Amino acid sequence: MNNKTLIFKIASETWEFEAVHRLNYQTFVEEIPQHNSNQEKKLIDKFHEHNSYIICLQGQDLLGMLSVNGKRPFSLDNKLGNIDQYLPSFQSICEVRLLSIVSRNRHSDVLSGIFEKLFEFVMKQGYDLVVISGITKQAKLYRHLGFQAFGGLVGAQDVQFQPMYITFDHAIDSKKKLKSLNQNQTIFNYLPGPVSISKSIMTAYSKTPISHRGNDFMKDFSRLQDTLCQRLNTKQAYITTGSGTFANDIIAAQLSKISGKGIVLVSGEFGRRIADHARRANLDYEVFIVDDGLAFTPDFLKQINNDNGKFRWLWMVHCETSTGVLNDVNSIREWCQQQDILLCLDAISTIGSCAVDLTGVYLASATSGKGMGSLPGLALIFSSGLVSEVDCLLPRCFDLSDYEQAQGVPYTISSNAIYGLIIALKKDWDTQFSQVKEWSCDFRVKIEKTKLKVLAHENYRAPHITTIVLPKSVSSSKLGKKMLNLGILVSYNSSYLLKNNWMQICFMGDCQQVTEDAIKYLERAVMPDVISKK
Repeated sequence: MNNKTLIFKIASETWEFEAVHRLNYQTFVEEIPQHNSNQEKKLIDKFHEHNSYIICLQGQDLLGMLSVNGKRPFSLDNKLGNIDQYLPSFQSICEVRLLSIVSRNRHSDVLSGIFEKLFEFVMKQGYDLVVISGITKQAKLYRHLGFQAFGGLVGAQDVQFQPMYITFDHAIDSKKKLKSLNQNQTIFNYLPGPVSISKSIMTAYSKTPISHRGNDFMKDFSRLQDTLCQRLNTKQAYITTGSGTFANDIIAAQLSKISGKGIVLVSGEFGRRIADHARRANLDYEVFIVDDGLAFTPDFLKQINNDNGKFRWLWMVHCETSTGVLNDVNSIREWCQQQDILLCLDAISTIGSCAVDLTGVYLASATSGKGMGSLPGLALIFSSGLVSEVDCLLPRCFDLSDYEQAQGVPYTISSNAIYGLIIALKKDWDTQFSQVKEWSCDFRVKIEKTKLKVLAHENYRAPHITTIVLPKSVSSSKLGKKMLNLGILVSYNSSYLLKNNWMQICFMGDCQQVTEDAIKYLERAVMPDVISKK
C-alpha cells in the first residue's frame, strides 16, 4: 500500500457507484463465479436501489466495499424462507452483503475499517440486528467479530455461505475492538475521575524521582505556582500531597482562624460535604439550601439576612458535581463584597474544566486530577492574599502559613507529581474549554431528543458535567455495568448517584466527544419506557 490516507465512507458519487459495480464484477463473476460474465465487466446488484455501500477509498481507487439493505425480503429470506424464525427478537433489521476487498489489500487495515464504519452506520440508522451470508472460509473471522451462525449453509456446492447475525450489543463491542486495533484505544472515559491521562504525563511519572529540596526542582515548583496564579487570577497557590478532600480540610482549618459566623451554601452532595467539613472543624455557620438541579441566584442571596455583619465568610461548591450545576461566581462574589464577606470555593471540578476567575476569592480548593488532567495526588489551595496570621494551633499540614515560610514546600512532595502537573498545564485551556462546551451542548441535544431528563436546569448547566435522570424502570447500576463491559466508562457508582438512579457523562482530563455508540446505547437502554413515548 502507498501512503495515501484511507477514507471510509458511504458511497455517494456517480464514479464511486461505477467503481462498486466493477469491484462487484471482479469478485462475484471472475473470482467467485456466481454470475455470468459480460462485456462491460460490471455487475449491478439486484438490490442496488435499496443498498447503501460502505466503501474504502485511497485517492480515486476503490479498495473495498460492502452493502447494507434494510428492505425486506432479503436475499437470505429468498434462500431460507422467512428468517425471523431463526433470529432473536429485534425492532429493526438489515442485511449486509457483497463484502469485497481487492486482493492486494486483504491483509491491511481495509477490512477492519470497513467493519468499523459498518457498525457505526447501522447504529446511526437504528438497526439492532444485522444478518449476513458469510463465506464459509471466513466464518472464523465473522465469529471473532461477534456474528453467530443460524440456519443451514446456502449457495452452490463449490461456494457455500453460512447465514449469521449480530445483535446491537455485540456490534458496539465489535466496533470498540476494531477501533482499538486501528487506534490503540480501548476505552472511552467519561468519568469525573480518574480521568484519561496523556502519554507525556505518564512518562513524567515513570522517571526517577528527584529531591524536593533541589535548586532546579524549587525553581520549577515556583514557576508552576506562578503559572497557576496567572491562569486563575489569584495571588497565592499552595500545593501539597493529598486529595481534593484534603484541600477542603485545609480551607476549614484556615476558616477556624476567623472569629465570627459563616455561611455554607448547599445545592447537592458536595455542598453537603462542605457542611460536613465545617462541622468537623467545629466552625460556627448556617446552612442555606436549594433543590438539586438549581443554582444560587442573586435573588436567593438577597434572602440571607446579614444584619450588623454577623456573617464573616461564605463557603460553597463552584460546580456541584453531583447535579452538573455551575454556580455563577461573579454574582456571588459581588454580593460577598457588598456584605464584606470572605468567599471560599470548592473549585475541584471546575479548575481545568471550564473558565475560572478567582479574583477576590479568599480561598479555593482544587486537585491535580479531574479537570487539571494529571493523576490525582496533589491538593491545591489558592488565595487572593496571605492567609490569616491569627495565632491558632493547627495540625502542621493544615497551616498554610507554614507553606509561606518554607517557599511553598514545607514537607516532602513527589517530584513526579509536580512535573506531571506542569505538563498538564501546557494544554491550551481556552481551546479545550470551547471544545468541551460544544461537545456537551451536542450531547445534551441528543439525549433530550430521547426524552431522557438532564437534571441541571438549562440556565445553570456546567459545560463539563451532565447528570442524566434515568426512569425507574432502568437501573443505573445495571446500565453502568453494561456500558463498562462495552468499554464506555460513565459515572454511576457513587452512593448519591445510585440512590437517585442518576448517571453522568463528564468531559475532564484528556477527554473526547461522546461516541454515537454511547448515545445509541443509552437510547436503547430505556426502550420502550421512554423512547416509545416520543
